[in-house]
Amino acid sequence: MFTVKLVGGAKKSFLTEYLKIDKSDISIQELIDLLLEIKPTNSPKLDTENVLIAINGSDSSAMDGKFTKIKNNDLVSIIPIIHGGSSKKIIFEYSKKQIQIIEIKCNKSINIKFIDELRQRYPKILFQAVSSNFILNAYHLKKIISLSFESEKNNILLSNKLEIDILMRFALTTQISDAIKNVGIKPQLNFILIAIGNKKTLDSLYGELLPLSTNLFSKNNNLYLRNHFKITKKHLDSIHSKNALEDILIEKAAILV
Repeated sequence: MFTVKLVGGAKKSFLTEYLKIDKSDISIQELIDLLLEIKPTNSPKLDTENVLIAINGSDSSAMDGKFTKIKNNDLVSIIPIIHGGSSKKIIFEYSKKQIQIIEIKCNKSINIKFIDELRQRYPKILFQAVSSNFILNAYHLKKIISLSFESEKNNILLSNKLEIDILMRFALTTQISDAIKNVGIKPQLNFILIAIGNKKTLDSLYGELLPLSTNLFSKNNNLYLRNHFKITKKHLDSIHSKNALEDILIEKAAILV
């Protein structure tokens, strides 16, 4: 037997905070399938593609992902990543913090000073910029950011700053200089701006940056990322998931030390 702790919106799906599951040695995927079977029919949908699943406080992405085995007496936490927005903006909530995602069009006049100036004008917002080439989609982006938040909570950040940890996990490196070189802003490429703050300030920021923005994730970076990180077809075929490449990148980001 093990316990499932339901956090945030997941509690509304099951009308309770804790579930006792009279099983052991089942995988995360088997647990997800079971939860979808036992969920009350009149309760809100559980979006299993936008949840972080932790076992005894450790993100399952850092273990064997959906194949991670749950043992007797484990505590499994289901943590939704709340999101919303339009084709030009994604807003989601994690750990009670608002996160806004905008894609900025390539512009020769935009460089690292652009982010520094934003930090000066919006001192209450945490900023990070990641080359659009290194982000596949919203699923990939939200999972990587959630890894950094969990690392901050467990005091195991790769750097002393959350925003630097985010950059390093997208770059799959423990070297800050390599992360900046590979994944940082380049004038000839679009970049994803990650902003963490309160809703009012983020709304002001979006209003200012809207003329510089473009539709999110319009480019397919699958082949680029496979080549850059040397991910083979054999490796992809070994992952039984509709998000195989994303899950490989997330797993690699989770185990950086």
